[in-house]
Amino acid sequence: MDVYERITRNATEVVTEEEGRALADDPDGKRAYVGYEPSGVLHIGHMLTATKLMDLQDAGFEVTVLLADVHAYLNDKGTFEEIRETAERMKAQFLAYGLDGDKTEFVYGSEFQFDREYVLDLHALELETSISRAQRAMAEIKSGDTVTVSQAVYPLMQALDIVYLDVDLAVGGMEQRKVHMLARDTLPKIGEEAPTCLHTPLIADLQTGIGKMSASEGVSISMEDSTEDIEEKVNGAYCPPTRDPDPTDDGEERENPVLQIFEYHVFPRFETVVVERPDEYGGDLTYDDYESLAADLESGELHPADAKGALATYLDDLIAPGRAKLEAAETDS
Repeated sequence: MDVYERITRNATEVVTEEEGRALADDPDGKRAYVGYEPSGVLHIGHMLTATKLMDLQDAGFEVTVLLADVHAYLNDKGTFEEIRETAERMKAQFLAYGLDGDKTEFVYGSEFQFDREYVLDLHALELETSISRAQRAMAEIKSGDTVTVSQAVYPLMQALDIVYLDVDLAVGGMEQRKVHMLARDTLPKIGEEAPTCLHTPLIADLQTGIGKMSASEGVSISMEDSTEDIEEKVNGAYCPPTRDPDPTDDGEERENPVLQIFEYHVFPRFETVVVERPDEYGGDLTYDDYESLAADLESGELHPADAKGALATYLDDLIAPGRAKLEAAETDS
């Protein structure tokens, strides 16, 4: 796997491909970042972008994780004291999940977002951006039904963070795409470069395969889950014997979330996946890559129930170190 393949593995898109290839030609010392609102507990969405950060570290990038305490406050996620406490817990979980502590810089937004120069640049961006454009950028990530003034400012701060963190690559899930496109449009208007952006897929709702898995709605998977919780959630997941499920009767597109989690979470972290089966059902199956596993599910060689059993085991292995950090934090408090 060459550097560009490593950078873009399991990414939905790079904006632009030409810019991504230029970074791949000379990745050492280049900087990538993801910003996270501190929520206290890593969920499967955090883990997907964190896995991409590990790919970038392997490719030679330096990685910055923005613990976006000011953004969380603007999005009505608690007091600064509450947000800072949950951010510290998240930091420990990211490292337990697998980010290289020697190659990862954790930065709080409040360390630079109150500086006079930052605030003046933010006002300059405000002058270049309509309220409707800011609202559209925020649509996928806002909290609550009512758009507040703070939520209109939020995406402009995300754009400016890219400048002040001095990063070469902005990483996020597809829900961040509108914000990143806003950054590419507006930053050049205040004399800054448009950022290169990389977007990771969204995992479908675990029970239905429709839309995206949400930590606030439906069933999600997080580091709070016990082994038994993970088994129960995965066993109840939507998993037809295909990677391309038919739409619903109402025309809603569907994905196979079990296969998605194998592709985006398990295979990037494990060289081999073993699906354990009794000898009477053909014995164990061993896979070195996602495509082989998906093909066996479609052919009928791999039963969905056996795929779910294996997925629960590997997910639990990934989550266990972070779960231990959460349990230790609760004991200390």
